[in-house]
Amino acid sequence: MNIIVEREASTNSTYVAKHSRKLTKYLAGCLFFSVGAYLFINSELGTDPLDTFALGVLRHLPLTVGIVQTSVAVVCVAIVALWARRRPLVAPLLTFFLCGSLIDLERKLDWMQGVDVPHIAVLTVATVLCAYGSALIIMSGFGIRSIDLLAIEMTRKWRWPFWIGKGVIEMSLLVTGYLLGGPAGIGTVFFLVGVDLLIQPLIRASTKVLGLVNHGLPDRARAPHV
Repeated sequence: MNIIVEREASTNSTYVAKHSRKLTKYLAGCLFFSVGAYLFINSELGTDPLDTFALGVLRHLPLTVGIVQTSVAVVCVAIVALWARRRPLVAPLLTFFLCGSLIDLERKLDWMQGVDVPHIAVLTVATVLCAYGSALIIMSGFGIRSIDLLAIEMTRKWRWPFWIGKGVIEMSLLVTGYLLGGPAGIGTVFFLVGVDLLIQPLIRASTKVLGLVNHGLPDRARAPHV
């Protein structure tokens, strides 16, 4: 009897430890991504397409970045659910709302105000943070960003490379956001090129160098290799 109890306790302990590590990766990913996004916005040299869209919408409606990003997530998740004919995933909505709300908080605190750092350094750090944040969120296996989720579904449905599917989504957000008055510039180029290209290498480095477990979606599509 004691052996059974000990085995059950060990199993429960392993389960809790495993999910705690996944949650830690997820929350760290959201934090890194939001800090990077804030740095893009603070640089005033252009930001990622989603924030370009969100800030463009805020010029016309009294909303928040978190609410606008969650609305985008709802659309992406709904499309994936219709295409795949399965129930909509909830976790991606949480990710966009959490990251968007953290960006709202950072903009309110404006902790970079008065800090004199070369623009190229700010954009470089922002790019790495957003890329590594995305990598950690994917590796956690929880709450994959809805844009990535939709891009993976496009890869499966149309046999497109992952980066093309994601690029189509992000360019759509960028053009719409820019027409609404959202910021776009060299920072946007840094995001589109740097972040998308760095995610895959950072996932590989995290697994091979840091020994982090990739709980992502390896069987959903070959292109992202996650």
